[in-house]
Amino acid sequence: MAPLPPRRRPARTGGAIDPVGGAGRCALPVRAIVAFVYAPASWHTGFAMTPMTAESEPSDGPMPAGTGRPVRLSLTRRAGRPARHLADLSRDERRQVAVSLGQPAFRADQLSRHYFARLVDADETEAMTDLPEGARGPLLEALLPRLLMPTRTLSCDDGLTRKIAWRTADGALLESVIMRYPDRATVCVSSQAGCGMGCPFCATGQGGLTRNLSTAEIVEQVVHAARVLRRRELAGGEGRLSNVVFMGMGEPLANYTAVTAALRRLIAPPPEGLGLSARGLTVSTVGLVPAMRRLAGEGLPVTLAVSLHAPDDELRDELVPINTRWPVAEVLAAAWEYAEASGRRVSIEYALIDGVNDDVARADALATLLAGRLAHVNLIPLNPTDGSSWRASAPAGQRAFVRRLRARGIATTVRDTRGREIAAACGQLAAEPAGRARHVESATTVEAAGATNGSPAHGNRVLR
Repeated sequence: MAPLPPRRRPARTGGAIDPVGGAGRCALPVRAIVAFVYAPASWHTGFAMTPMTAESEPSDGPMPAGTGRPVRLSLTRRAGRPARHLADLSRDERRQVAVSLGQPAFRADQLSRHYFARLVDADETEAMTDLPEGARGPLLEALLPRLLMPTRTLSCDDGLTRKIAWRTADGALLESVIMRYPDRATVCVSSQAGCGMGCPFCATGQGGLTRNLSTAEIVEQVVHAARVLRRRELAGGEGRLSNVVFMGMGEPLANYTAVTAALRRLIAPPPEGLGLSARGLTVSTVGLVPAMRRLAGEGLPVTLAVSLHAPDDELRDELVPINTRWPVAEVLAAAWEYAEASGRRVSIEYALIDGVNDDVARADALATLLAGRLAHVNLIPLNPTDGSSWRASAPAGQRAFVRRLRARGIATTVRDTRGREIAAACGQLAAEPAGRARHVESATTVEAAGATNGSPAHGNRVLR
C-alpha cells in the first residue's frame, strides 16, 4: 500500500479545549482524564470540567514517553447529586422505599408501571388512579422527582426531527434528539453533560465536561421520547420508540456504571424497565479500551459503535486525543473481542472531513484494518460546528471513499444526517445557555424556554 498522504490542517478558532497545543490555564494529561472518568459516580457528579477555571500541573512530574500529550481541562466544584429516582433503583430497591414510607411494596410496582408502561409524566398525578390519593405525594417525592426541565425544543425535517435542550436540577445542560423514519423511531441521548474527550471537530468536545449524568437522567430522555411518540407530538401520528443511540453529548463508556445500568433499565420489561429490544440499542465510544472489554462481559447484546475517524495513529492522535493513550490497534482489538462475545456487528463511525481524512489511501488503510471482521463502516459527512473551519468532504470525495471501501469488500453506508438546521446532527450538540444559542435556520420552536412540560438507528443512505 502506498504511504498515506500528508493531510491539510485547516485553522481552527475558538473552542474550550485545545488538545493539540496553544495557550491554556489547566493542563492535564490524557491519563488524568481516564482517572477522572473511571472514578466513582459519587465523586465526579459533584464536579465540573470547564475551560479556564484553575491553574494546575500534573502532580507526578513530567509524563513518560508514550503516555500522550496534555489535554487542557479543569475542575470546578458543583453542588449536589441528582435526586433519587425509581429509574436509579432495582425493583426490589423501589419496593423497599415504598415499605419505608409505610406503603405496601406493590405500590412501587404500580408507580413504576405508570412511568415505564403508561409513560405518565410526574406532573400527571390525576392519571394514577390506582394509587390512593394520600400515598401519591410521598411516593412521587421519594421515587419520581423531576430531574430534567426542558428549556428549548426545536423541530425540523417537516416535524420529523426534534431536539430538546434540558437543564438538570443543579443547572447542568444537555440535549437529546428524537428522529422519526418510515420504519422506526430513534432517540439520540446524552450520557454526560458536556464531554471531556476534546475531539476538535465536535461541538460537545469543544465545550468540555460538566459532569456525568445519573442513570435516571439518561433513562428520562428515553422515556420522554417514547411519550412524545405515543402522544402523537411528532409528525406522522402515533408511534413507538424502537431505537436508542448513546451518541449525544458525552463519552458513554466514561460514565460506565450509569450507562450500563440505564441499558439494563431500558431492556427490562415493566415494571422493572421500559421493555425495549437490546438489538435496538447502540453505545458509542471513542475507544476507552478497558471499558470496551468490560462491556463485552456484561451480557448485553447491544451494538457497539467505535468513533474511529482515522485508520492511522498520527491523524487519529489529532482528531481523537484519547488515541494517545489507546491507539488504533488496541481499540480495534477490543472491538473484535466485543463482536465475538456479543455476536453483534461493530459499527465503525468515520466523519469525512474535506482534505483531512477522506483520501482514497486512507480508505484503503481502513479496509485493510477491517478485512474479514464482523463490522461495517458508517460514514458521516462532517457537520459544521462553531469554532472550526473544517468542512464535510465534497460529494465526489464521499463517493470515491465509498467505492474504494466497497471494492475491498467492506460493508459501507453513509449516514442520512438529520437535524443539521437546528444544530442537532452528529457532533453539533452543545446545549448552550439561553441568550447564547447559535443561529438556527428553518427551525420551528415547539416549546418556549423555561417550559415545565414537556447509526443504523440514525438512518443511513447509500451513495450510488
